[in-house]
Amino acid sequence: MHKKVFLTSTDTAIGFISQSQDALDKAKQRLEGKKYILALPSLKYIKKRVPKKHRNLVRRAKKTTFILSEDYSFRVIQDKHHKLLIGRLGWAYTTSANRSGEEFDLDYAIENSDIIVYNLRENSPSTILKLGIKKFKRVR
Repeated sequence: MHKKVFLTSTDTAIGFISQSQDALDKAKQRLEGKKYILALPSLKYIKKRVPKKHRNLVRRAKKTTFILSEDYSFRVIQDKHHKLLIGRLGWAYTTSANRSGEEFDLDYAIENSDIIVYNLRENSPSTILKLGIKKFKRVR
């Protein structure tokens, strides 16, 4: 299961999730080394320390991706259906289900995934916040 690519409705969009960055690189046909967002089922899975000033914001946020450093970004999943899948995996990398730099194509997404979790629906994209020690910056 660790190298499988799932096609599912995330809490934001239709996306690929996997515990393997290499599998996602292959599915999206993009260069290796680009970082992915970690989808976490709860706050206890966060690996880096969230600045004290922003902890309440992170705890209460919905559909928000947080960037803590150049190599670590995460989103705590609130959507019950998506959280069920992420909870079973423990954590997963997540990305949109399209070829890198192109628009979403359902046929392409189905062709490049190992497991399809149906009831695919498109939602609004997440807000992205970059957290500093004292301030945060809205990226999207």
